Amino acid sequence: MIFKPENSIIQPINHQLNSIELSMKREDRIHPFVSGNKYRKLKYNLLEAKAKGITVLLTFGGAFSNHIAAVAAAGFELGFETIGVIRGEELKDKINGNATLKFAKKNGMRFNFVTRDAYRNKTSASFINELKHDFGDFFLIPEGGTNELAVKGCEEVLMNVSSDYDYICCPVGTGGTISGLINCSKLSQQVLGFPALKGDFMQKDISKFVMQNNWTLITDYHFGGYAKINDELVAFINEFKVHYNIPLDPIYTGKMMFGIFDLLKKDYFSKGSKILAIHTGGLQGIEGMNSRLLKKHSPIIIT
Repeated sequence: MIFKPENSIIQPINHQLNSIELSMKREDRIHPFVSGNKYRKLKYNLLEAKAKGITVLLTFGGAFSNHIAAVAAAGFELGFETIGVIRGEELKDKINGNATLKFAKKNGMRFNFVTRDAYRNKTSASFINELKHDFGDFFLIPEGGTNELAVKGCEEVLMNVSSDYDYICCPVGTGGTISGLINCSKLSQQVLGFPALKGDFMQKDISKFVMQNNWTLITDYHFGGYAKINDELVAFINEFKVHYNIPLDPIYTGKMMFGIFDLLKKDYFSKGSKILAIHTGGLQGIEGMNSRLLKKHSPIIIT
């Protein structure tokens, strides 16, 4: 399997309201497991690791992290050893019952399970030094993959894309993807971010990477916070799949598309606008989410 950024086609969404044109850039088609913004974020980080002769990648994430799965898959495919520092010591004995961790292990990732209290210190020098003592030399990739090299990769999402879109929409996790989009957008365009986490604290993190001020965070569609969903969102994702034959993940792109459709109903966008929504992948998370939904006897996401 190889990475195929050329597969990231722009697919029209036949949604006619106020003469608005809605399309989606299918970044999820780049790779089955290192898809969407994960490919973009990892591209220059992995090139940097290779240039430095470092063969071990270390990163951080939770039990259902798309980033953990993507790093493991990319490492396996490109010949890197991978280490995942996982939030939650109790997960140590539950790997085979967790789709994401099971997948990462299958791709050769070694795990270091830490308590949630310890995990909060993941960016401190003392914590990193302990990891270096335990694992030796490694190339560190932050949680979610966001750093300057990741933003550089995300600036390529709009490469060869027409500049006549009025709005560029994307989900927001750690802020890397939207930062790249802002940097490569035109000042005449509005970049709208839909955070998957509750609150507007991402403003500060994004501002570190961008110079333009043509962006807004739409904070009304987090559904209660990270990895929180309800029957309404599941129904929307399933209806979207049936109508447009596009799968949406429940953590990021599903929430964004729900938000866009709701804003269309509320006449948020000017009549005749052209909107481009970025599909950031993350489809591996559906299996884990469905496992949780089944335990609650709730409707599941169709695949």
